Amino acid sequence: MKKDYFLLHLSVFIAGFTGVLGRLISLDSAILVWWRMAAAAVIMFVYLRFVETRHGTSLQRYKFRDILQMGGVGMLLCLHWVFFYASIKASNVSIGVVCFSLVGFFTALFEPIINRHRFSGREFLFSLLTLLGIYLIFQFDSRYRLGIALGVVSSALYALFAIANQRVGKHYEAKNMLLWEMVGGLVGLTCLIPLYNSFIPVGHIYPVGMDYAYLAFMVVICTIGLCLLQIIVLQKIPAFTVNLTYNLEPVYSIILSMFIFNEYKELNFSFCIGIALIIISVVLQTIFEIRRRKTQNAKN
Repeated sequence: MKKDYFLLHLSVFIAGFTGVLGRLISLDSAILVWWRMAAAAVIMFVYLRFVETRHGTSLQRYKFRDILQMGGVGMLLCLHWVFFYASIKASNVSIGVVCFSLVGFFTALFEPIINRHRFSGREFLFSLLTLLGIYLIFQFDSRYRLGIALGVVSSALYALFAIANQRVGKHYEAKNMLLWEMVGGLVGLTCLIPLYNSFIPVGHIYPVGMDYAYLAFMVVICTIGLCLLQIIVLQKIPAFTVNLTYNLEPVYSIILSMFIFNEYKELNFSFCIGIALIIISVVLQTIFEIRRRKTQNAKN
């Protein structure tokens, strides 16, 4: 159990870099995500086809229906990334990653409906605490309404992705599932980009300068490494707990953005109180979840 929670918090720490990288890379959000998924799909295919085979596992064959399921989950992840990076580019890293904290709130709403179980009053209460923290944070500046709106959509999409990933992920091997998620998101985004470009010109489509280094780090560490950790964690820990713990991601991203982009100049007391409430909600949920598991293990 301790290992599961360690992996969860490690994945959150890694996720903290994604917002900063999204700001550093000069590509439009949709093109950035296209390159991210394309590179990740190629690397995972090569790895499974030529490296894993030596260790007794390899690229597995699935029915078309199974590929569609995994690809559909990948499309949710793809759309989350597009809106997430669009939020950051329309505002700043702090706004984009703080909006991501609403994932716990949306999960508390969506999961009972999708999985057909009763609403949890405790989970909803923790989510409201997070919502209060975000409300206080939004008081510090009203210039970034578009960024905030895009960030809210991004968090709702990630909540749907996490729930779907948990349900679908139980039936497939993690590395193979990640490959087909990347392929599904890539195919779907390729079909959507012409429509996207008609409303929002994407500008240049190839990385330039340091974009290559930033993309390499994003793909290897923040995509393949992070997604594998998330799939493993979601198989052991409830989606709500995972999503609520990911509310800590803004803390890491904001600290990084303070040093890289000097965003600390825009933060005030209300912002700090909001972040504190988000952290408290995560700590309380983690404590209750650990106690619940210990009780269940004792009964068994």
